[in-house]
Amino acid sequence: MTMMLHVTVTAEMIMSTTTSERVQKHRAALRESGLRPVQIWVADTRRPGFAEECRRQSQLVQGDAHERETADWLEAAADREDWQ
Repeated sequence: MTMMLHVTVTAEMIMSTTTSERVQKHRAALRESGLRPVQIWVADTRRPGFAEECRRQSQLVQGDAHERETADWLEAAADREDWQ
C-alpha cells in the first residue's frame, strides 16, 4: 500500500535563499555552461551635450573617404531581416 502525503510549501520555504545566493547560483550555472561575465561602460546618452558631441564628431568625418568605405561596409554587412 502506497501512502500519499500532502505537503504545503509556503513562499518562505521557496524564498529561503537570499537574493545574492540565487544570483550566485545562477552565475555559477552560466559559467558552468561556458559563459563569462563582461562589463561594458558606454557613453551616457542622457548626459547634457551628448547629442551635440555626436553631431560634432559626425561632421568631422563627413566626406572622409575612409568613413564612406566603412559606412558602405556596414550597410552591406547589416542584417535587417525581420526588422520593422
